[in-house]
Order: sequence, then structure tokens, then C-alpha cells
Amino acid sequence: MLAISGLVLSVAVLVLVLSVINGFERELTTRILGVLPHVTLHSRDAIENRFSVTEKPHVSVTHSDFHFENEDIRGASVFVQGATLLASAYKKSGGLLTGIDPETFSRVSEISTYMIAGALSDLKAGQFGIIIGQQTAIKLELTLGGYVSVILPEASITPVGVFPRQKRFKVVGIFETRSQLDSRGAYVHVSDASRLFRLGGKVHGVFLKLSDVFAAPAVSASILGQIGSQQVYTSTWMRAYGNLYHAIKVQKTTMFVLLSFLVTVAAFNLVSTLVMVVNERRSDVAVFRTLGGSTSMIVLTFFVLGSVIGAIGVALGIAVGSLLSWLLQDGYMWLDSVYQLNLLSQYFVTYLPVELRIEDLITITMVSFVLCMLSTLYPAWRASRLQPGEILSHE
Repeated sequence: MLAISGLVLSVAVLVLVLSVINGFERELTTRILGVLPHVTLHSRDAIENRFSVTEKPHVSVTHSDFHFENEDIRGASVFVQGATLLASAYKKSGGLLTGIDPETFSRVSEISTYMIAGALSDLKAGQFGIIIGQQTAIKLELTLGGYVSVILPEASITPVGVFPRQKRFKVVGIFETRSQLDSRGAYVHVSDASRLFRLGGKVHGVFLKLSDVFAAPAVSASILGQIGSQQVYTSTWMRAYGNLYHAIKVQKTTMFVLLSFLVTVAAFNLVSTLVMVVNERRSDVAVFRTLGGSTSMIVLTFFVLGSVIGAIGVALGIAVGSLLSWLLQDGYMWLDSVYQLNLLSQYFVTYLPVELRIEDLITITMVSFVLCMLSTLYPAWRASRLQPGEILSHE
């Protein structure tokens, strides 16, 4: 029971930790990279919003000042972007205001799938509507149809003094991605943003979506090669989240190796258990040998005993770890809401994601079972070395 309990605990911890790491990897890949553009093309000067986008066989973007194409590009949309301060009554929240074209923005972002109120199509040119994140709405105590002032870090000189430039917007939509974007992002129509930033109808650049997110550096270099760095500069999702993504990948491998040592410790516990069994059954082994039992039969007997203990421990560990992983996400959310912990509020995902993967369970099962099999070799060999004559002489 002690040997089985040790295996159950170590295997369950390994399953649980890897499931949490898988959850963060999934959220970064699907949620964050699904909402954020993969490559952003910034013009060094504001450019006219006159783009021709051809989507077959792959996206080709043509402007009066430049042209570029790449087989990995799957969508393009213009944008205006700048840091702002959102104010409502006596509460304020900093954020990044992005002017988008509602008709084409869905080609580069999946933000529409996370709308909990309103829709992207509610952004109309000249109506100064705004879409904000759920956390921003809670902080500013805003609901659909409310009004928020967008304040720019620029001053306007008036006859009565110098005041920061600001404009009142109506909340026409609220989204919830359960990430940092909920407390920082805000979207308005690109023409309204152009007026707000005094661009005269021009835009700052183009958002791009790729078929392969990891091709972002290569696509960025290709675009610069076609246009020239004198006119534009590019940034990719890897600039903001690349190190985090690689850290998650490395951490998963590292945690698997480190926690495998925990399984190894449990396997050594199995070794000590089997050695004790050998010592307790010395006389039985001696009698068995005198009745004609072969050495291979003794080795096989203890090998089977260790295999059964290992199989039960690993199977129960997989079951317990899977059950805890299934309960962990909802359990954490309940504790977070009851005790107001907010432990993940400063991370890119504001809740605890968990994902069980069958390939991880298979790998854990195979590695753990192999370690258990190796642990049976020494006790089995020790049992085979017992001398019946020496043992029975003391009986």
C-alpha cells in the first residue's frame, strides 16, 4: 500500500502540473494569438487609407506607395493606434486605443468571437462608438450604451488655457477574452480614430494574419525586403509574447524531467518494498528451490509482483491526476471568487487554464511503468541469489 500510494501521488502530481502548463500553452496559442495580429506593418509617416487587397491565391497588398505579398499571409486590415486614458465619472483606466475597419478586421483577429455584448458591426464611422474589455467596463462601471471619455496624451490650446485632447465615445460593445486585453484594449472605427489623432483620414499601418504564426519573423523580413525599411518598420507577436511562448515550452520539458525524478523516488520506494518482501519470504523461496523451482521462475515471480504493484500505482495515479486536473480550473475559479485572491491578475491569462492531453498521459504511463519495471530487477536478482541450504539450516 505504501509503494502504491507513493506511485499514485507522484504520477498524479506529474499529470496535474503538465496539464496546467498545457493550458497556458493553449491559451497563448489560441486565445491570445487568435485575437492579436501576427505581424504589424507600421508606416513611419501616416499613409492614405487606400489599399487594394487580393486574397487569391494568397494575400497581396497594394498601396500607392508600396506593394508586398507573401504566401503565408491570410488576411490584412488597416489600423490607427495610440495610447489613451479612458475616463468615466471619477474613475480612469489606461489603455491602448485601436482604430479598426470592422469589415476587414475579422480577417486578422477573432475578437468578434469573444464579444459578450454588441458586435464589431456596431462600430459606425462618424458615430464615435467604442468597444472595451470586460475588466475595463467593470473598473469604470460602464455598461452597453454608457459613455466614456477618451483622453490623449496631447494638449489642445484654447482661449481659456491648455487642456488635454479628449473625445466622448459611446460604448457599443464589450468583449471578454479573459486575458490582459480585457483591461487594456479598446476599439473604435478607423475613421473616428483618424479624426481623433488628427491624421486627416490617414492610417498608421496594416495588421496581418498568417497561416503559420511561427513564420512571423520570416514574413516580416520578406515585407521589409519588398518595401524597404525607410518607409515602414514591422513588429511581430514574438516581440511581446515570443519569450513567454518559448519559456512555456522549455518549462514543460523541464517540469516533466524534474517530476519524473519524483516518480523515480516512488520507484525506489518500490525497490525497498520488494527487498523487504524477499527478506520476509526467504524460507518460502528456499522451500520452493528445494522442490525444484528454477531461478528464472523466482525472478519472474518477483518481477510479476513488482509489475502488478507498479501497474496499479500508475493507473490510479493517472486516474487521480486526471480527476484533479478536471476539477482544478473550476475549483480555482470558485476560490478566486469567494476569497478575491486575484493571483493571476498580472499575467497574460487571468484564470487558471487546464488541458489534459492524451499524448502526455501515454508518455507519463510509459515512463512511469518502465521505471517500475527497472525497480523490480534488483529485488528479483537478490531473491534468485538466496541459498536454500543456508536458509533452511536455521529453520
